[in-house]
Amino acid sequence: MNGSSGSGAGIHDLLTEKLNEATRGLDTRSAVEIARIINQEDQKVAAAVKKAIPEIALVIDMVAHSLREGGRLIYVGAGSSGRLAALDACELPAYFSTSPQTVQYIMAGGPKALASPVEVNEDSEDLGKRDIARRRPSRRDVIIGLSASGRTPYVVAALTYARTLGANTACITCNPGSPLALAVEAAIVAEVGPEVISGSTRMKAATAQKMITNMITTGAMTRLGYVYDNLMVNVHMHNSKLIERGIGILMRACVVGRDQAVEVIKSAGRSVPVALVMLKANVDKPEAVRRLARAEGNVRRAIEDSVMDI
Repeated sequence: MNGSSGSGAGIHDLLTEKLNEATRGLDTRSAVEIARIINQEDQKVAAAVKKAIPEIALVIDMVAHSLREGGRLIYVGAGSSGRLAALDACELPAYFSTSPQTVQYIMAGGPKALASPVEVNEDSEDLGKRDIARRRPSRRDVIIGLSASGRTPYVVAALTYARTLGANTACITCNPGSPLALAVEAAIVAEVGPEVISGSTRMKAATAQKMITNMITTGAMTRLGYVYDNLMVNVHMHNSKLIERGIGILMRACVVGRDQAVEVIKSAGRSVPVALVMLKANVDKPEAVRRLARAEGNVRRAIEDSVMDI
């Protein structure tokens, strides 16, 4: 069983489980032909995601509002879908300096399921409810369920329970009219069609889910002001590569030389947002920090802030 396909009667009727006529005879093809076939099928993913942009935008704003109010984004998934959720959650602190508590993931089978198949857990509604209950979801939180089939019992139960507690709920799936889509407030459905290998939803369905999680969190972080222009200004500077990235961001955004960028970043306590506000608004570090606090971390608003302390 594929980890994100769900279980039960009728699974073969799902779009993601149907035979793909375009890939028949795959096992008789050369390596180049196989690669071309997969590439042709992958090109359908972006088109499917494009059709879901209105729903994706709704979830971006839902997440941005929640995080602005001190809430959390909690992903729930199983198998391939759960691993993609974990990947997105784990990458955000490095890229946007968010707390690990801000964006979390819950995986059927726990962290060990990231590396080892324990797909039996995905069939348990009780485990899904139990695992989300442990995070105590509230009205300030957004819970997003990932399931290619849209019918994984673990995920459906978790989202259903979270909604009864008042949490905002959404899902990412690849089959229309699924139980998961019906259980949440905002359903993102990317109809990628049959997989290259029947039922292997680690392929097109997973690619769509990866694209969508990227859009949701990048969009939310941008709406929160953690991106200035198209620069990742909230980056952590914990190693040489990230330090160089921060220096480069300041050089490009403020059109200054390397020496000045290094000097200002040092005086800003290695904070790119503080350094950026200092240079762009021509203020000292304490004023830059105050502006960022007033703007709730939104860099552009902090730069444009004309409110003076009395």
